[in-house]
Amino acid sequence: MLIYILLISAGLFNTAQSQNNDWPVYRGKPDLSGKAAWQLPDNPKVIWSYNAGGRTKSSPVVSEGMIYFGTEKGSLIACDTQGKLQWKTDAGSSVDAPPMIYGSGIIYSSSDGALRSADKKTGRNHWTYKTENQIAGSANTWATGGKSGIVVGSYDFFLHCVNPQSGKLLWKIETQNYVNGAPAVGGNQIVFGGCDGFLRIIDPLTGKEKTPVEIGVYMASSPALSGSNAYFGDYEGNFYCVNISKGKMIWEKPAGDEGASINGVPAVGAGLAIIGSDDKYLYAFNISDGALKWKFRTNGGIKGSAVIAGDKVLFGSDDGYVYILSLRDGAKIWSFNCGGAVSSSPAVVKERFYILTEDGRLLAFGNK
Repeated sequence: MLIYILLISAGLFNTAQSQNNDWPVYRGKPDLSGKAAWQLPDNPKVIWSYNAGGRTKSSPVVSEGMIYFGTEKGSLIACDTQGKLQWKTDAGSSVDAPPMIYGSGIIYSSSDGALRSADKKTGRNHWTYKTENQIAGSANTWATGGKSGIVVGSYDFFLHCVNPQSGKLLWKIETQNYVNGAPAVGGNQIVFGGCDGFLRIIDPLTGKEKTPVEIGVYMASSPALSGSNAYFGDYEGNFYCVNISKGKMIWEKPAGDEGASINGVPAVGAGLAIIGSDDKYLYAFNISDGALKWKFRTNGGIKGSAVIAGDKVLFGSDDGYVYILSLRDGAKIWSFNCGGAVSSSPAVVKERFYILTEDGRLLAFGNK
């Protein structure tokens, strides 16, 4: 029993970015809120660039001086903070979703429907769990009541929950269509949407589902949780706030006038929910009533997700640029041309951030 508790504690420690200089899970924390514990440099420079040799839809995670991400060639890659390759392992099919750190392991998935746990120092496989179709979204973790689990959605219409140590199934929830995004975890609840147009709220201990909230439109990505609310967009360009305790819609707003799809996860902080759209704009909404506070136009669709860091907002665009804006009014502070489309969500650590280009380059930014 003591060993089991210690393993859970190790997993919890590695999902709390504020305790060390890590970004161990997609969007920084299990609630997927995309809020960093550190301020961004005022005028960041490229420290180094690592070329993975293949395209990627992944986003990086960071743990104990190592950066991890996947590629479309089926590789899970581990680099150190100097941009040097430490190891690479072959999953056999595309690794599109961002990986996740859990204790001494790294959890990652592939398009053949496999969820794997590997040693984060060597890449050696610990266990493999198979779903019945591809996995496109990152896994996430929950811990409550002395127990824990790893949750991941699949195109087999299920959300799966497995034991972090063994990879054995704990429970699964059936939906009516693909589960494309990552589940969000917060307040002892798991929240996720999917192609069936429902926002679902699950008790992690029992795997029992509350009455789902019908949205009616395909949700390509994930919700972000803050307090009792979930914030998310849909494929027709609408943006929502739902109270997950009451299962009640608080507000719904269009993001722009074109009905362009929302594929990213909101960044939530300082009273704002910030989301990008395929209409090339980044939008900032007031979390209380959905009023539009500001918007910023790029020259490409915004498929990735922004991060709030101090008084700044960081994000990438299909136009090949990475941007830093003022959180207060959306004014541009800084931008950099990466030379290729950026749909990655950045990983922000102390004095640095890491982001991927779609052509497979991992870029490290900071003060030289």
